[in-house]
Amino acid sequence: MKQILFYYSILCLPGLAFSGGQEAPHLIGADLSILWVIPFVGILLSIAIFPLVAPNFWHKNFGKVSLFWAVALLIPLLINHNVGVSITLYEVLHVGLLEYIPFIILLLALFTISGGVQLTGTLVGKPIINVIIILIGTLLASWMGTTGAAILLIRPLIRANKDRKYKVHTIVFFIFLVANIGGSLTPLGDPPLFLGFLKGVSFFWTTSAMLMPMIMVVCYLIIVYFLMDSYYYNKEDLPVIRPQEDGKDQKLGVKGSFNLLLLLGVISSVLLSGFWRPHIHYTVHYVDVELQNLTRDILLLLLVFVSWKLTPQKIRQANEYTWFPIVEVAKLFACIFITIIPAIAILKAGTNGALAGIIQSVSDDAGPVNYMYFWLTGILSSFLDNAPTYLVFFNTAGGDPAMLMGKYYDTLLAISAGAVFMGANTYIGNAPNFMVKSISESAGIDMPSFFGYLVKYSLPILIPIFVLVSLVFF
Repeated sequence: MKQILFYYSILCLPGLAFSGGQEAPHLIGADLSILWVIPFVGILLSIAIFPLVAPNFWHKNFGKVSLFWAVALLIPLLINHNVGVSITLYEVLHVGLLEYIPFIILLLALFTISGGVQLTGTLVGKPIINVIIILIGTLLASWMGTTGAAILLIRPLIRANKDRKYKVHTIVFFIFLVANIGGSLTPLGDPPLFLGFLKGVSFFWTTSAMLMPMIMVVCYLIIVYFLMDSYYYNKEDLPVIRPQEDGKDQKLGVKGSFNLLLLLGVISSVLLSGFWRPHIHYTVHYVDVELQNLTRDILLLLLVFVSWKLTPQKIRQANEYTWFPIVEVAKLFACIFITIIPAIAILKAGTNGALAGIIQSVSDDAGPVNYMYFWLTGILSSFLDNAPTYLVFFNTAGGDPAMLMGKYYDTLLAISAGAVFMGANTYIGNAPNFMVKSISESAGIDMPSFFGYLVKYSLPILIPIFVLVSLVFF
């Protein structure tokens, strides 16, 4: 946690030397060429390729690779006579103080608190038991985050299926539903929706808008999974599947249950920032940090501290809890949020920018083409991570939350559904996907490769369902 707080301070402290003002200096997207997007593409391709071709190098040096791409953008910005120090500092502080830091603090809170809850008990990995575990995780994901729900339930699911020969498909469907689609209903559920909340999208707009698409996708996936798991279960050597561990049945239970109350504190803190409007802000080099958002982040950090101090370490040890996953996410996303700055500026320039082709593909003379928003947001979310992709298309659609929740309701729904649903298409689509894969492999489960996951599971199972979603809703 000390490393994470250090990264926060690096983003925050430079701006304290500068006073605020009325008109913020900012990048003019129409003046930027497509070359400014290279560092953003570079970090995303690094995330996709290095773990496959050089996993050991990536594990040890992902922070250095991230820093390289961030510096590859910042130095040219600083020395460019049309940009310079003031504009660069404003853009970094703007994305850091208003988007990155709140984003990471929420993930940190969900990760730390859920890691203090241990589910105990002996379960047998029968199809109906697996369905119940996955459905519980799917329901919890919107309220404790896909990261929290995945960390909480992946180990009980693995223990329940420890004697099963065929269990890879169970982990894959867990990724589909718990690590992605289950987070559809609130800004707490999935990082892109939280970024939308930070941009001004109402907390409960997400719940009402995403409910029916989520129900449709979950129903289809649960039916497919139950049929598939029943087929594999009937092929198992049933006598080796035992409802015992070390000769004794273990009672179902929860350790560290007070952390569930802390999760309610997380929900309350986020809701507070959405409904409390004191109209007080603090300006750091033209960037207005509102009191309600600052209060939310402080409360979340206090909840992290309480969870860490009061949860017995043996519970975290049983959950194999380490800081590595959240530190990895903090480093990678610091780079992503910085390098995405020119891309967003160019997209804001609309048809006057270097990415005019994308703008034109999602709109015509009649207005937004919602199915294109759904598919483009989704496809890019599959390979470029869904949080920054959501931001790109949110700004492409105008970036006005009031307009998007009203007149362009279906457009915002298409962007939200594309980002959340299709983050399940690959391991790199959403942060919890890699966490679940890593935990499963450490438990001896031979998970499919990046392309094996895509070809064997995503393309034949998810894409047909998404076609139906597109036809019904967009």
